[in-house]
Amino acid sequence: MTTAAMVETTPERGARRNPAVLVTGANGEVGHGLIQALHGTGRRDVVAIDVRKLEPVLADLCHDSYVGDICDTSLLERLLAMYEITEVYHLAALLSTRGEFTPETAHAVNVGGTLNLLRLAAEQARSHGKRVKFIFPSTIAVYGVPDKATKERAGCVGEGDFLHPITMYGCNKLYCEHLGRYYAKHYRQLARDRVPDLIDFRCVRYPGLISADTVPSGGTSDYAPEMIHAAAEGVPYKCFVSPDARIPFMAMPDAIEATLQLASAPESKLTRRIYNISSFSPAAGEIADLVRSFFPRAEITFEPDRQREAIVDSWPADVDDSAARRDWGYRPRYDFRSAFEEYLVPRIRARYAR
Repeated sequence: MTTAAMVETTPERGARRNPAVLVTGANGEVGHGLIQALHGTGRRDVVAIDVRKLEPVLADLCHDSYVGDICDTSLLERLLAMYEITEVYHLAALLSTRGEFTPETAHAVNVGGTLNLLRLAAEQARSHGKRVKFIFPSTIAVYGVPDKATKERAGCVGEGDFLHPITMYGCNKLYCEHLGRYYAKHYRQLARDRVPDLIDFRCVRYPGLISADTVPSGGTSDYAPEMIHAAAEGVPYKCFVSPDARIPFMAMPDAIEATLQLASAPESKLTRRIYNISSFSPAAGEIADLVRSFFPRAEITFEPDRQREAIVDSWPADVDDSAARRDWGYRPRYDFRSAFEEYLVPRIRARYAR
């Protein structure tokens, strides 16, 4: 069921609420893959929210889906009354490029919305006496490497290094990581009626993500998927970074699988709340060369936008994901070549051949 607004009446006191897994930002690139994966594991209790109406094929995989804004506290309060939320996958966010045009709006959505959801999760946990699992995808945008020379020397960057983001999106995500830690261990720590350990907060820092199923939405790392989609569609592409620009990437199915792996990992195995993940780290020129090997007629040129490239240059060339590999068995299925051969090229070709 998809509704433009929540009009259901609040259940009577004592009425049983249906357990639910809440997915915010459900209509985004990660949301599509996550909802499909949750449905594939047998979950039939997904409640999805997005500011845009879900496509029917995606809405059909959910128990309920709603058009709404995570900054709308009345919407979230009605959700709290209607469902017993056991897990939250908080994907909704205003990304880095758009956030630089409207930084105050980005802060309101990325921080205010996350704070609303953490509060909802804590209230749910107090209500039904069981911790709520809160899965929070973060980003390499939390990093701020000061210059390209430092970036080259740094190599693989750990979770605690260079945390000086230069975008509002990165600042928001880093702060929300700290909010998650606070709600997990210190929420209302001086209150006499405090209930400890209400939220099981787990965070995965995504690198740049490349999806075959959704069109890039203008993110700062989207030059890689934009190249592939443009080549398959047969249109020229002007890349907004230099050929030597380098950040870590991964194929969308690996990001979804990693998210579900972290969510299901025994808490006793986790040594931290925030984990890096990555798969491959090519330069933009190497991506262009590989795209041309599959699409020989591809017209890819490089016309760097110095301001956007400066953001990319502030992100690590690669990240150290050894903690994720050690603690919960993270292993990406795809490397640089196989991501193109087995996943991206066949599916994107089919998309534009219709």
